[in-house]
Amino acid sequence: MDLYDIRGGRLCVIKEEAEYQESTTMERGFSASTARGDGALPRITEDSTPSPTGADDGQDDVEELKEEAAERVDVSVTNQLQEKVAEMESFSGHLEEIFLTVEENFGRREQHLEQHYNDVLQTLSQRYGERSAGLEEEKKGKLEALYKQLLACGQAMDASKELIEASQEIYRTEDKRLFLKMVMPTMKRVEEYAKEDMDLTLTTTLEFSTPFADLSDVKTMMDSINVVPAPSAPVINPQIANSATRASLRVCWSLFSDDTVEYYELYYRPLLEDTPADGTCVPPVSKIKVKETHCTVSDLVPNAQYELWVTATNTTGISPASEKALYMTVPSPPVIKQRECSSCPEAALIRWESGNANPVDSYTVELSQMNSDGSQSGITESIVAVPTCQCLIQLQKGRRYLISVRAVNIGGPSDRSDVVTVSMTGTLFYLLEDSAHPCLSISEDGLSIFYGEEELPISALASDESTFSRCIAVLGNLIPVRGRHYWEVQVDETTEFRIGVAYEDTERNSYLGANNTSWCMRHILTPTRHKYEFLHNGWSPELRITVNPVRVGVALDYHRGTLSFFNVDLKQHLHTFHCHFQNFVQPCFSLENPGALTVHNGIDSPPYALM
Repeated sequence: MDLYDIRGGRLCVIKEEAEYQESTTMERGFSASTARGDGALPRITEDSTPSPTGADDGQDDVEELKEEAAERVDVSVTNQLQEKVAEMESFSGHLEEIFLTVEENFGRREQHLEQHYNDVLQTLSQRYGERSAGLEEEKKGKLEALYKQLLACGQAMDASKELIEASQEIYRTEDKRLFLKMVMPTMKRVEEYAKEDMDLTLTTTLEFSTPFADLSDVKTMMDSINVVPAPSAPVINPQIANSATRASLRVCWSLFSDDTVEYYELYYRPLLEDTPADGTCVPPVSKIKVKETHCTVSDLVPNAQYELWVTATNTTGISPASEKALYMTVPSPPVIKQRECSSCPEAALIRWESGNANPVDSYTVELSQMNSDGSQSGITESIVAVPTCQCLIQLQKGRRYLISVRAVNIGGPSDRSDVVTVSMTGTLFYLLEDSAHPCLSISEDGLSIFYGEEELPISALASDESTFSRCIAVLGNLIPVRGRHYWEVQVDETTEFRIGVAYEDTERNSYLGANNTSWCMRHILTPTRHKYEFLHNGWSPELRITVNPVRVGVALDYHRGTLSFFNVDLKQHLHTFHCHFQNFVQPCFSLENPGALTVHNGIDSPPYALM
C-alpha cells in the first residue's frame, strides 16, 4: 500500500472520530434540553427573554455552565485530535524519508554487489583463457612428439620390409653364382639391422598435466562480497546556535545509514588570523576517538574559531575525511566601563568593552529592578541583538536597576559581565580622562578635578586631538537623552573656573564659551570683586552677582532649549541660555588657576530648577 494511501486512510479515520465526537456531544446537549421539556438546545442567546419572576435564572445559569463545559470538551477533543493529526503527519513524513533512504541504500548495495560479481567473472574468464591456452600448447607438443615417433616406426618397418624382400629374392634365385655373390652382403645388412635398437616406448604421456590453480585473489574477491565495505566520508554538520561554551564545542555529523562504523576520529585545530603563509607556525591538530555521531570538545579558548573534520573507521578501512567546518566557542564576558556610563531619570547609557580578540555577533543587555529593601526582583528583562558596545535603555524614574551584559556569537551567549547598579534618581556622568588637559588630575571616583601649582615639562603637555590643549578643561560623559538634566558643582571662592556644556566636537584648542559649540559660566577674580560671565561664542550679558556661589546648580532642558545656572545655597536663579541644541552635549569644566572642583550628580532636580 502506498504511503499516501496509509496517511489518507489514517486521516479519514481521525476525521470520522472527530465528527462522531461532535455529533455525540450535540446529542447529549439535545437530550438534556429534551429532559427539561423545552425542546431547545441549551444555549442562551441575546433574544432570550428572562423570566419575569426570576425563578428560572438559576436553571439558565446551570444550563449555560453545562454548555460552556461541553464546548470546552469539544475544543479539548478537537485540539487533541489536531495534535494527533500533526504527530501522524510528521510520523508519515518520517516514514516517507525512511522509505526513500531504504530504496537509495538498496540501489547502492545492488550496484556494489553487481560490480563485485562482474569483477569475479572477469577474473575467472581471464584465468580460463590462460589455462585453455596452456592446454592447447601441451596438446600440440604431445601430438608433434607422437608424429615424430610414428615416422620413425614407419621408416624402420620400410627398412625391414626391404631386407625381407631382398632376402626372399636371393633365396628364390637359381643362379648359384649370383646367390653366392648376393647372400653375404645381404646377411651382413641383416646382421647390422638386427644390431640396431628400436625404441618402442612412447616419448610422451597420454595424460595432461594438472597445474595448481591459484585462485586466492578470486577467493578474496568472493569473500569481499560478504565483507562490510569501508565507510563513505562523513558529513560534518554546521554549528548549531547555542551549542558551545567558553571552553567547549558540541560537534555533530552524519553518515549514510547503510555504512557500518566501529568508531569515528574527530580532528580539530584553532584557526589563527595571523598564521604565516609559509605554514611554519600552523597550530597542531588534536584528535578525539568516539563511537557516536556527536562529540563535545573541551579545553578550548573563548571566542576562537576552530577547524574541524571527521573520519569513520570499520574493519575494512578508513573513510575519506569529511569537508572541514568552522565552529566558534562563545565569547568571554564583556567588561562594563563604569566611568563611561551615564544616566538620567528616564534612561541610562551603558558602555562596555568586548573583552575578546575576535569580533562578536551581538550583545545582550540584562536588567532587573531592585526592591525597596535592596533585594533583587525575580524578573529579568533582556535587550537582545545590540550591535555595538553601548546601549541606551529607557527605564522608570526613581527605580534602581542591576545591569549586566553578555556577548553573543553563533556558539551562544557568554557569561554575564560584572553587574553595575544604576539609580534613576538624577543625571549621572563621570569625567573623561581622555579629554582632560595634562595639567588636570582626576580623582578615583571620576567626579573631582585638581589643578596644581607645579609646572609640567613641555613633553608632558603633548596632547592628541581629543585632549584640551589651550583651555585647562575636561569633559563629562555625553548626555544622550532629550529631557531634563540637573547636576551641581562645588568650588572655592578663590578658584577661577568655567562650567557649562559643550558639543562633542568642540574645539580643543579654544576656551570654553569662546566658540559657538560651548556655553559656560565663568568666575574671574579681580582686585576689587568677583566677576561672573555667562559666555557663548565669546559674548556675555552684563550681570552682577552680589553673593558668590560656592555650589552652582546646572539645569539642562533639551526640549525647551535652555541651560540654567543657580546658586544652590540661596536657591537663586543666576542666568539662562536659550538655544536649540541640535546635537547632544557633554558637561564641561575648566580651572583657570590652581584649585579644585567637585561634581555632584545623580541627584533629584530641586523644584526651583524646574523653571
